[in-house]
Amino acid sequence: MALTQHDIDREVAELQDAYDKARAGGAPAAHHPPRDYAPYRSSALRHPKQPLVAVHGDPETVELSGPAFGTTDVTALDNDLTRQHTGEPLGERITVSGRLLDGRGRPVRGQLVEIWQANASGRYAHQRDDHPAPLDPNFTGVGRVLTGDDGSYSFTTIKPGAYPWRNHTNAWRPAHIHFSLFGDAFTQRLVTQMYFPNDPLFPYDPILRSVTDESARQRLIATYDHDLSQPEFSLGYRWDIVLDGPSATWIEEGR
Repeated sequence: MALTQHDIDREVAELQDAYDKARAGGAPAAHHPPRDYAPYRSSALRHPKQPLVAVHGDPETVELSGPAFGTTDVTALDNDLTRQHTGEPLGERITVSGRLLDGRGRPVRGQLVEIWQANASGRYAHQRDDHPAPLDPNFTGVGRVLTGDDGSYSFTTIKPGAYPWRNHTNAWRPAHIHFSLFGDAFTQRLVTQMYFPNDPLFPYDPILRSVTDESARQRLIATYDHDLSQPEFSLGYRWDIVLDGPSATWIEEGR
């Protein structure tokens, strides 16, 4: 029998209740979800099942060269997803800006930030996306930028639409943008997601709800910032990314 939203909601509620009771009993906050969060069905197939392999000797032997991204690797149009084609993309233009910070609030400069997302209709420009929503010939949905000396980044893009997925019957993902961050080595790549405030689909999404700690979950949601909005052009959202410490942004570990 196919799983329904009610089935998933019940599983999510049980896991959330167990976490809340553990916290009330003195357990530490879980800033990252378990890799095999049952309501997110594919995590049972995708999470690592073997112990991590310890690397002995010189850590430089893990990879012989690390990423060195510079201004010649990122063009002036890479962070503006609305100007990468000959025509204007459809949808609501938005500006997404923030800072990349370490656990002490210090800026992390010169780091490559990449994003990818669905278009305004909730469809990715990817051959595996067969959602029967229109593709936009003027929107590919990918961008990148280097953080500034103050750790800042900024993208101009289109607000993505919600889309269905096959985790269970009538499953829909809230609007979100995927973020990828590179450190000083390819093994340091981190991936996360940014959401938009007040989305009615939040309670029904087992991926977002897998982050059972409420404060950690709220750190994935951008804040509308009117000062970032550009007159007669775009609405502004602010979203800072913290790499470590108790205020760290949730990262898709083992996904």
